[in-house]
Amino acid sequence: MSIADHRLTQLQTLEAESVHVIREVAAESERPVLLFSGGKDSIVMLELARKAFAPARIPFPVMHIDTGLNFPEVLEFRDKRVAELGVELVVASVPDAIAAGTVRQEPNGSRNRIQTPVLLDAVEQHGFTALFGGARRDEDKARAKERMFSFRDEFGQWDPKNQRPELWDLYNGRTHLGESIRVFPLSNWTELDIWGYVLQEEIAIPPLYLARERDVVDRQGMLYAVNEFITPRDGEQVLRESVRYRTVGDANLTAAVRSTATSIEEVIAEIAVTRLTERGATRGDDKVSDAAMEDRKKEGYF
Repeated sequence: MSIADHRLTQLQTLEAESVHVIREVAAESERPVLLFSGGKDSIVMLELARKAFAPARIPFPVMHIDTGLNFPEVLEFRDKRVAELGVELVVASVPDAIAAGTVRQEPNGSRNRIQTPVLLDAVEQHGFTALFGGARRDEDKARAKERMFSFRDEFGQWDPKNQRPELWDLYNGRTHLGESIRVFPLSNWTELDIWGYVLQEEIAIPPLYLARERDVVDRQGMLYAVNEFITPRDGEQVLRESVRYRTVGDANLTAAVRSTATSIEEVIAEIAVTRLTERGATRGDDKVSDAAMEDRKKEGYF
């Protein structure tokens, strides 16, 4: 007689932890919201939220901070997935904030920093008390510092030297009026875990994540696809390369990587041997300084 093996796999353990965190926030927080951009991490987070409350609907809205520079394929996927799940979508628009004069466009073309006041305004307007984010600790040194439950003061700011203890997976979500909590259910996941889960659960993703031939320009060693936000500069040559995206931020500052991976299995094989994080390999907006991400998070960034 064989004995059943009840040990959990790595992905089952991560899934159970994330589902526990999502349910804990839903129980503790008055008005949570899930940040959903249509990228792979937020796609997995939304799927975990669906599982956490199935067969009931997800009991909170999802929100996207729309910079106006998104890949069209990602926006299309966002709207399709939200419609499938029947959840409320809140869109906070950076272009609207620029037009209203509440934020100012930066000369370098990045809208990362000016997303923050738009986010904070949306949090105040809708009364959100907890925000689920798809950040993982393996992405960036600043994100590795942050706890699963990340307290933000009445100005939306984060103090990395003053974080609440999380002993034995006990989370303190208590806030006063105006304060909020950022919650990162995927903190302990890696990029490889994300793709393994996408494969295991057969989760749909935008086609940008898979390789195909695209017109690109090489800028400081990074390959940017030619699109409505990227046009060749004087002296730049348009190349035809087989590339895919490891992350999908703003289309004007997110580079692709050379790849022949046209399936999830092939993507996993590529990620398993790489030694460079996806942000380091593809995000031009993180090249400002080594502390760029931490500076933005202190100001209220995701």
